[in-house]
Amino acid sequence: MQINDARNLDDWKEVYKKLVFWELELAETDSPMKEMIQMQKADANQEFAKFIMKNYIDWLNDPDHRPIMSPDIFKKVIFPLLNVGEQVYLVVFDNFRYDQWRVISQQLADDFTFDENLYVSILPTATQYARNSIFAGLMPNQIATMFPELWVDEDEEEGKNLNEAPLIQTQLDRYRRSESFTYSKLNHSAETEKLVNQFRQLSTKQLNVIVVNFIDMLSHARTESTMVRELASDEIAYRSITSSWFRHSPVNELFHALANTNAKIVITTDHGSIRVNNPTKIIGDKNTNTNLRYKLGKNLSYNAKDLFVLKNPKKAFLPAPNLSTSYVFAKGDTFFAYPNNYNYYVSYYKNTFQHGGISMEEMLIPLVTLTSKRKR
Repeated sequence: MQINDARNLDDWKEVYKKLVFWELELAETDSPMKEMIQMQKADANQEFAKFIMKNYIDWLNDPDHRPIMSPDIFKKVIFPLLNVGEQVYLVVFDNFRYDQWRVISQQLADDFTFDENLYVSILPTATQYARNSIFAGLMPNQIATMFPELWVDEDEEEGKNLNEAPLIQTQLDRYRRSESFTYSKLNHSAETEKLVNQFRQLSTKQLNVIVVNFIDMLSHARTESTMVRELASDEIAYRSITSSWFRHSPVNELFHALANTNAKIVITTDHGSIRVNNPTKIIGDKNTNTNLRYKLGKNLSYNAKDLFVLKNPKKAFLPAPNLSTSYVFAKGDTFFAYPNNYNYYVSYYKNTFQHGGISMEEMLIPLVTLTSKRKR
């Protein structure tokens, strides 16, 4: 009934939170109810996609009245904290879902109180678009127009997220902010340990931005490695690995250090991911991007009923490399497969965690402010 009655974003947040709550409760049991929850989640995602398709473009065109979206994080969350004199640590876990936050939060509950919210990732729900949008405070085509030297198109070879610190600086400059900030990207334990050892230096800055890449790396490793796929065979195992990693990682030490400060810690992400099971055929030219949940290109051929199709990318504030470029987004647990070598492709990618499209798991993502219980 809640799924059928969901009319606005707050309704959808409650539906998703309730589904995750029961998923976590039932994970420890052998209850046949698990299957029912999965079916309800699939139904909810179908309805959620309709809701997004109906409202998404309107939200983008009404920044003052829309729900918090990727480009709004600094303006609506970080800057208000800085305005009242708080020191802020923004910790961005790449590719981090609400259910993963729930299991990690249990390990942080002794040290912190939480102000927990969900916000909406922009489309595509992919790092290149969503995280750059967070740091620039702009939509992707605005970044590409205003700062072409900081935007990397899909078909270019260089890394898509090498300009995050300069993008943060452009946003601070645009809002005439004078705060000093640090930017750290943590790909390996050694980098995290180094940051923990240098923690005192961070405490001199008003804003510290930390990107943690482990969960995204786990997601991609699960696709590419048979062993990791076995270890993270489903959502329950995936959450368990996330929890175990956090417990034993130097990132946990970082949070112990943060618990001894008076700073506000904002934990968030750029997008989540969904386990895909349902292939849909697509045909594109050799320049079509490789992501399994969204495609952009000139002459795409597809079954439109499974997809959210954007013929005019400008409406969604997305770059269009060509005049005839369109974007298509997969809904629910659908993923794209090419007709040639179709069966191999489907068997390889089925049951992997992917992102880029429209689902509650990808778009309704954690935005949590932590306050230490020890200080203040």
